[in-house]
Amino acid sequence: MGTHTDTDSTHSTDPLPTPATQAGRDGLAAILANPAKSVVGLDFDGTLAPIVPDPEQARAHPEAVPALAALAPRIASVAVVTGRPAGVAVRHGGFAGVPGLEHLVVLGHYGAERWDAVSGNVSAPAPHPGVAAVRAELPGFLDRIGAWQGTWIEEKGRALAVHTRRARDPQAAFEALRAPLTDLAGRHGLIVEPGRLVLELRPPGMDKGVALLEYVREIDAAAVLYAGDDLGDLPAFAAVDKLRSDGVPGLLVCSGSDEVTELRERADVVVDGPEGVVRLLRGLAEQLG
Repeated sequence: MGTHTDTDSTHSTDPLPTPATQAGRDGLAAILANPAKSVVGLDFDGTLAPIVPDPEQARAHPEAVPALAALAPRIASVAVVTGRPAGVAVRHGGFAGVPGLEHLVVLGHYGAERWDAVSGNVSAPAPHPGVAAVRAELPGFLDRIGAWQGTWIEEKGRALAVHTRRARDPQAAFEALRAPLTDLAGRHGLIVEPGRLVLELRPPGMDKGVALLEYVREIDAAAVLYAGDDLGDLPAFAAVDKLRSDGVPGLLVCSGSDEVTELRERADVVVDGPEGVVRLLRGLAEQLG
C-alpha cells in the first residue's frame, strides 16, 4: 500500500472488503439493505485517529471527517465510543459544526458522557469520588514503587491513565504496574482497564459494550457495525455478539491491531488502521449512494 491518499473521494472507488465469517457477511448485508436502521460505532484512538506517543496530540485521520460526513446522512447514526472525555474527542476529531454530521453522537468516558452533534451539548452525571482520590495519590504512589521514570499520567476527567510507552522497557513497566495499580484502584472503588501500554483507572460499570448496547437499543437499530483496535474494544465486540444472538445482525471490524491479537482474531474484517477505516467508511457511503 502506498502512502499517497486521494483526498477527493468523488474520484475514487473504495470497494468493501468481504467479511471472513458468515455472521459478518450477514451484518454487512443487513446494513446495506436497511441503512436507515443501521448504526456505525467507532472507537477513536487507533481507529479514527492514529496512535501517537502523546494522546493530547492525537487527531482524526485527515479524511475521517469527510468520510463520516458522506456516510452519516445515509444511516441512522454514527456513534464514536471512546474512553476520552466527549468534549476532547469532539475537538480532536473535528466533529463540531460539520455539515452532514448531524447524525453523529460521541459517547465519551465509555458512555458516561454524551455529545450530540445536533445540540452541541455534553450531558454527564456527577463524577465518581474515587477518581479524585486516586488523582491526588497517584504521583506519589508511582514514585514510591520506583515506577515514575518513563511513565506518565494522562488526565481524563472521569478517569486517569498511566502510560508506559516512553519507558525504557515499555512492556516490562506495564506488567510491573498492573498489580499495584489494580490494588490502588480497588481501594477507591475503581477498576483498572488495560490497553496498549496503558493502564486506565476508572469507575466500574463503564465500558464500550454497555455504551454501544444501550445506544443501539435506544434508537432501535436493526443492524450495527463496530470498529476498534484495543483491549477496551473487546466489550463492544461482545455487545455486537449479544445483539447478533438477539437477532440484530452485526459486523466486527479490527483497525489493524498487531498488538491486540484477540481483537484481530474475533473480527469479521481487519483493515489497515485508521486509513483502512476511512476506506471502509467511504466504501459504505458509496455503496449506499
